[in-house]
Amino acid sequence: MCLFCDLKTRANARQAASARPDHVWNARRAFVLAAGAAAAVPALAQVDVGQGSALRNLVPAEELENAAGKQYGQMMAEAQAKGALAPASDPQLQRLRNIARRQIPHAPPWNARSTGWQWEVNLIRSDQINAFCMPGGKIAFYTGILDKLKLTDDETAMIMGHEMAHALREHARARVAKTNATGMGLSIAAQLLGLGQLGDVAANLGTQLLSLKYSRDDETEADLVGLELAARSAYLPRASVTLWQKMAAAGGGAGPGFLSTHPSGPNRIRELEANLPKVQGLYEQARRG
Repeated sequence: MCLFCDLKTRANARQAASARPDHVWNARRAFVLAAGAAAAVPALAQVDVGQGSALRNLVPAEELENAAGKQYGQMMAEAQAKGALAPASDPQLQRLRNIARRQIPHAPPWNARSTGWQWEVNLIRSDQINAFCMPGGKIAFYTGILDKLKLTDDETAMIMGHEMAHALREHARARVAKTNATGMGLSIAAQLLGLGQLGDVAANLGTQLLSLKYSRDDETEADLVGLELAARSAYLPRASVTLWQKMAAAGGGAGPGFLSTHPSGPNRIRELEANLPKVQGLYEQARRG
């Protein structure tokens, strides 16, 4: 589905889960926790990723986010039933949630809807090198990505930012629209007039979100937006490069679908290196703040 996740093996989860209070942050609460950090940095983006895909407008955002929330709850319930869901007291989970709290206040300029998202961060005990953020701010990391790659906080923040960026740029929404509009043979006119079946698709996704594959352009966008989110949160921009160097070193042992869907070749590293100067000032300003 995205950077470090091939979640098809989890698609059969059926149990509904109620969100725990300590799992959930409203974005407005995140602003308070950040003590006004977002107001201290420029509102204009430093990286250039252009406009988001207009295709996403063919799928209702709220319905997609609701569907994602249900899938996420099912996955967390399955993990808990297997004893794989880390408790709130887990140090690694606390570390992830602290990183998320620092980055969430910088999300709204990239997507105004995120101010109303009920952000969640969970940790699943698994050897998989995986992490994801579903539409609506539902984040999960697998212990394998933290342990096998021996990630620093700065490198972990780059993953967090990348995954958040997929949700903020609504890559899943655009992919669902493109896939289903093509598959159903709907005309553009019919879609624009009333969305037709696309609204039903968003409300009844089933396992579709778990098998979406992002394009290379989506991945590049997520890299750069994630880089800026992390820099604005006082995480070292250079860590984006060392992260992908570790990914490359992991090679074929990273797990099914890892390198095939998220290549870690030199082009990706060069793109990030070219953008480091654009966000270095944001990082230095955040550090001083």
